[in-house]
Amino acid sequence: MVKDEKLVQNAEKMGKIFREEIEKINSPFIVQVRGRGLLNAIVTKPVEGKTAWDICLKLRDNGLLAKPTHDHIIRFAPPLCITKDELMEAIAIIKKTFEQMFG
Repeated sequence: MVKDEKLVQNAEKMGKIFREEIEKINSPFIVQVRGRGLLNAIVTKPVEGKTAWDICLKLRDNGLLAKPTHDHIIRFAPPLCITKDELMEAIAIIKKTFEQMFG
């Protein structure tokens, strides 16, 4: 049950960690990091002809699925029961992907 497993509290805590860590990424693609709980998004801008779609394809290749929307937004919606270790693994993939986008 959602209440017994404290999924709401976990979503708030993990979402805050997610946004704080993603905001540390220094990338010309990233315009804004936004969200609430575990529903988060990275607002991007095109760089060298690469868009949110290209970033999502690279994320997929690196082992993480995310949804591009409106050609400039990447949405993330992990499960409410995600652990901190799982979240940090996903964040590492996101960081790696943004570093690779100019490679």
